[in-house]
Amino acid sequence: MSRTEEVVDGIKRMILDGVLNPGDRLPVEKELAETLGVSRGPLREGVSALSILGILNTRQGDGTYVTNLDATRLLAPMGFVVDLQGQGAAPHVHAVRRVLECEAARLAATKITDEALREARDVLDDATRILQQTTPDHERLIETDIAFHRIIAAHSGNPVLIGLIEAFAGRTVRARLWRSLHEEGADLRAHAEHLAILQALRERDPEAARIRMANHLIGVEQSLRGLPDGDDAPSGAEGEAS
Repeated sequence: MSRTEEVVDGIKRMILDGVLNPGDRLPVEKELAETLGVSRGPLREGVSALSILGILNTRQGDGTYVTNLDATRLLAPMGFVVDLQGQGAAPHVHAVRRVLECEAARLAATKITDEALREARDVLDDATRILQQTTPDHERLIETDIAFHRIIAAHSGNPVLIGLIEAFAGRTVRARLWRSLHEEGADLRAHAEHLAILQALRERDPEAARIRMANHLIGVEQSLRGLPDGDDAPSGAEGEAS
């Protein structure tokens, strides 16, 4: 283990042992270096690495603090890992996404609030209006898609699941746009599937919600087979698409 890795491991241990809690300010550099048994160079490198990972946050002139350790933020680098998979990885990304989102739908069916259901309904109403246009705005349609799926994930009650969905699902935007532009009737089918998912959520039926989500995402996966070579690499765009 390098000295920098010792710093990372040492600060992680301090957090796990409760010596440092979310929002706490780290000891001054000299004191922390002595505690960890390293020089200031490796200490700074370790702190920098933990800042990139979202575990620490350095405030100019104020010191370094432990973040709130939000799972979504900490799992965000997973999206970078997905991006590095390169060409041909999209089917694998979508398969993982299906596992995650089906579970999210199942959990959300018993936890989602009436207010969130109304919000989801409003999002789908917006999608209906877009689909009724002579020339639908595909990018705007994807935005409604992103919003609908995020509402479901947010009400799964599992912050780790939410973070993983953000990391994986956000890499499907390119495939979704290709499908919207090239596959006849894809937008209408996706919209009907969204409505079916919403109905299952309204009925507070976990198994129906899971099955409806699976049916929806399997259709997306099948569409990937028609992607031209070179267009199936995961997208780095923000957000999730179906």
